[in-house]
This record gives sequence, structure tokens and C-alpha cells, in this order.
Amino acid sequence: MKNLYKTTVTTKGARKGHAKSDDGILDVQLSMPKSMGGEGGDYTNPEQLFAAGYSACFGSALQVVAKKHKIELGEDLSVSAVVELGQTEEENLQLAVVLDCFLPGVDVETGEKLVNEAHVICPYSRATRDNIDVTLNLLVDED
Repeated sequence: MKNLYKTTVTTKGARKGHAKSDDGILDVQLSMPKSMGGEGGDYTNPEQLFAAGYSACFGSALQVVAKKHKIELGEDLSVSAVVELGQTEEENLQLAVVLDCFLPGVDVETGEKLVNEAHVICPYSRATRDNIDVTLNLLVDED
């Protein structure tokens, strides 16, 4: 694999700790959500960070496949990642993701094609394939 980018983030204190990247750009306090027995508060958590990374990466994958097909995706392109942390019957923790893709100005057939192709090339999708449930949704303009 040809390296295009490399970063390191170190977290001290696990879910109730602090995460900082090697360049200092990411520097966040973490807290455990109240629903998981934590204090909650005004700090982020691993699921939010994963959702941010996945939605940004998937949006970029959509741009790549759109460009390949000579389709212009406007600045209003958006991807929302809904990340759920659940528990299996064996009491293991498990993630599930829903990706809501908003492609304004793109018809449903074209949008579905782009979303499906993006799911093939997105590094997050490839890393999670056959490991977690990922649901792809296409949101269209009602105009």
C-alpha cells in the first residue's frame, strides 16, 4: 500500500479521558454518555468521532464517483452518519451505522448508483464491510 497520509492519536483515560493527535490539531476531552452510565457532559465520545470520520470520508467517496461519471455534486452535498453502539446476545459491544446521503439535484436512479459505488470505494466502508451493519439511505429533493 502506498501511504498517502499517516497520523497518530493517543487517548489517555479511555472513554472518560483525553485524545490528542501527534500534531495537536485534534485535542479533545472525552466523556461517557449518560445512557452508558457516564456523566455525559459537553465532551465528545468515540462514536461521535467515528460518525464524523465516516460521514466525511463517505462524502469524499461520493465526490470521487460523481467526478468519474461527470456528475456535478453541489456544495449542499451532505452525509449524516447515525452511529449506534449496541450489545449482542453474547453481550459483546457492536456498532451499526446508517448513512443518510443528501444529493441535491440528482435523480433517484443516479443517486442510488453514486451511493452504492461510493460504498465500494470508501475506506471506512471497506474497513467495516462484513463487520458491522451499514444502511445506506438516499435523501432527495422534494421539489
